[in-house]
Amino acid sequence: MTEQKPQGDPRLFSPLALAFLGDGVYELLAREYLLAQGNAPVGKLHTRTVELVSAKAQAEAYRRVASLLTEEEEAVFRRGRNANSTKCPKHTDPAVYRCATGVEALFGWLYLTGQTARINQLFAAILESRQAPEEKEGP
Repeated sequence: MTEQKPQGDPRLFSPLALAFLGDGVYELLAREYLLAQGNAPVGKLHTRTVELVSAKAQAEAYRRVASLLTEEEEAVFRRGRNANSTKCPKHTDPAVYRCATGVEALFGWLYLTGQTARINQLFAAILESRQAPEEKEGP
């Protein structure tokens, strides 16, 4: 990624602008994670990426890390969640979509404030909690 970031105070960006950036940050994390798992056909990588970055998956991700968020991070999430977005995909519950927008806003804000370690920490917690039920199932 480039080191060129938007200028100005990240708190002054609209929550939807933060979500716009955070969407890219979150998707890049998902793609890096999947490639770290090993080489796979591009179609399969795309399908698995969509599973990780869908609104439903991001809303679930929030539920998994909500207790880890600081007050400031929670406030950024709420700003994103409560932002007035006019578009919601047809087959997505509006509450789920708003929650996903909050997650994206949080990741965008963390990126703009240079908190790369925190981004990685939260994303690792999301992945860890996603994998936990699968590990318990057994053969």
